[in-house]
Amino acid sequence: MRVVIVGATGNVGTSLVESLAAEPAVESILGVARRLPGWEVAKTEWSAADVTVSDLAPLFRGADVVVHLAWLIQPSRDVHALRQVNVTGSERVFRAAAEAGVKALVYASSVGAYSPGPKDRAVDEQWPTDGVPTSFYSRHKAEVERRLDRFESELSSIRVVRLRPGLIFKREAGSGVRRLFLGPLVPTSLMTPAALPVVPDVDGLRVQAVHTSDVAEAFRLAIVGEARGAYNIAAEPVLDPATLANLLGARRVRLPAGALRAAATTSWRLRVQPTPPGWVDLALSVPLMDTTRAREELGWQPRIDAGEALLELLDGIRHGAGIDTPPLAPSSGGRLRWRELRTGVGSTST
Repeated sequence: MRVVIVGATGNVGTSLVESLAAEPAVESILGVARRLPGWEVAKTEWSAADVTVSDLAPLFRGADVVVHLAWLIQPSRDVHALRQVNVTGSERVFRAAAEAGVKALVYASSVGAYSPGPKDRAVDEQWPTDGVPTSFYSRHKAEVERRLDRFESELSSIRVVRLRPGLIFKREAGSGVRRLFLGPLVPTSLMTPAALPVVPDVDGLRVQAVHTSDVAEAFRLAIVGEARGAYNIAAEPVLDPATLANLLGARRVRLPAGALRAAATTSWRLRVQPTPPGWVDLALSVPLMDTTRAREELGWQPRIDAGEALLELLDGIRHGAGIDTPPLAPSSGGRLRWRELRTGVGSTST
């Protein structure tokens, strides 16, 4: 089996490359990324391509499965550029896979594709995927779901799988996550339980997370098996204020949702951090996911619980952990990123 991974150098991509390199059914892997890594992995070759302009079909020819992971979070202040990669780029990947005669397409969707839903019970994959309107990430994930619906109905001969994970954490993503969501002005010394004495107790702050290696395992199972359709991917426990306080040894402090959003809005508009307030809306709105289908049909079981995954990520941020790929390089999230400081945090993608 030959597998092409588009977006192979990021958080999920690097773990998936390692997982497939150890999979006997996979004979070769082509990792596709906008910038080539210095990272070497067994059975893996690399090719540089931009999903918005490159001719992708030649890269996909001869592949049994194409996995689409490429997605932009930054520059958050240029939604047009984000949409070109996230929506138009995804459509180009899907159409190139069809042109190349690929047998299966596995796409990384997200809990962020879901419409607002309950926090007191879990929903299955039939919950509407119309997104959260104030979040560009959610709008783009929802739009790509619609495009994939059309693709699937037009090309029923191609096996299509979409995985919808919660928050995805691993230690080696520390530098990348700091760059994408915190920016160069946040001291890494804060990324330790001892430095986080309080947790905001906000109504609706109940989210799900999963370790990156467990997400990679779900992708591996989808690639080598016969799965079709959508699968929710998340680990226990649900990360709510009580769980977070216990995990971090902190105390809960009641905070209105409006105050949390106002803080995010003000700091983003002042260009001191790169995360727009839509991310707050997303966290407070998306439903909890039922993962029964992934467990029963894929045979997937998370090995690391959500709390352990979060602590691992915090440790990675604190110590500048990374991998020798452009998105995850230890230098990617550091303080001395003068271009970003000069133009305003969240104005650049690198």
